[in-house]
Amino acid sequence: MRYSILGRSGLRVSKLALGTMTFGTAAEWSRSEEECRPIFDAYVEAGGNFIDTANIYTGGESEKMVGRFIASDRDRFVVATKYANAVPGRGDPNEAGVHRKSLTRSLDASLKRLGTDYIDLYFVHWWDFTTPVEEVQRALTDAISAGKILHIGLSDVPAWVVSRAQTFHDLRGLAPIACMQLEYSLVQRSIEREHIPLAQAHDIGITAWSPLAGGILSGKYTGGAGDNGPKRMDSMQLQQLDDRNRAIALAVAQVAQDLDARPSQVALAWIIARGVIPVAGATRVEQMRENLAATELILPEAAMANLNAASAFDAGHPYSMLNWDMPMALGYAGMFDQIDIARFPQHDFGTSQGS
Repeated sequence: MRYSILGRSGLRVSKLALGTMTFGTAAEWSRSEEECRPIFDAYVEAGGNFIDTANIYTGGESEKMVGRFIASDRDRFVVATKYANAVPGRGDPNEAGVHRKSLTRSLDASLKRLGTDYIDLYFVHWWDFTTPVEEVQRALTDAISAGKILHIGLSDVPAWVVSRAQTFHDLRGLAPIACMQLEYSLVQRSIEREHIPLAQAHDIGITAWSPLAGGILSGKYTGGAGDNGPKRMDSMQLQQLDDRNRAIALAVAQVAQDLDARPSQVALAWIIARGVIPVAGATRVEQMRENLAATELILPEAAMANLNAASAFDAGHPYSMLNWDMPMALGYAGMFDQIDIARFPQHDFGTSQGS
């Protein structure tokens, strides 16, 4: 296992995080403790130390299971969990949301379920668009001062929220954002518009959920007959197996064949090569070992270029203007090729590796 520094936090974390959304028996796609323990052990034996869970996963059972698994060597692990979601139907509107009351109650409950005194990385799970950014960040900063959490992260939030939070850190001394967690894969690359440049500007780590696009990039659904037409394979999959995504999956399969690797390993290695940490789960220990092998797979430049081209997407305005000759000519007085612009963003959302 190789490790990355998570943004400016200084935390040393595995280049692949263990996703534990399937830990528990509360859903049809989740698994029992007897099935999950070998998956966890395989990850740890490979040197993995970055565990990702959430208060809502399998109704809290995931956190309890993670707590039991790490209990014998708690300090070795970097544990990330999340708040903001709640089980519907309990009749308490303040149980969910990102406000201070929800944060305080959720954090104490997560600490209890995990059986630990502190959480290494505490995420806002999603943005409720009702709570001021400063209130959230002050509440998280207070939790750091109380010793309950060490670092904070924002998951599934607009880039402007992260930017505003980072400004509060710079100007008012509130805790910095250590990490963003976002959907990212060859199928879903939209965070390259705003979030990845923002992360680079402020040295914020990124972890990627659904790095295999719900199985589309695993080779599971594109290898045989009977897969014609757009569809979703299960209720947890956000991306459709449409013509575009099938073409991406086939490109991944071709690279995998050329490199004598598995499609899932190629898809994960592509994310790792772009400086992002994939959060990979598994329902079988064999899947976990297959995913872990991605951390050792180095994709050649030609393979990266082919994958980027196959997964190209419309960047939209204003980024599409960067491919127009006229703005480049006017903005650089016709001397763009003669000026050394080290930080110029290569917003070619297809043929370059540029992130």
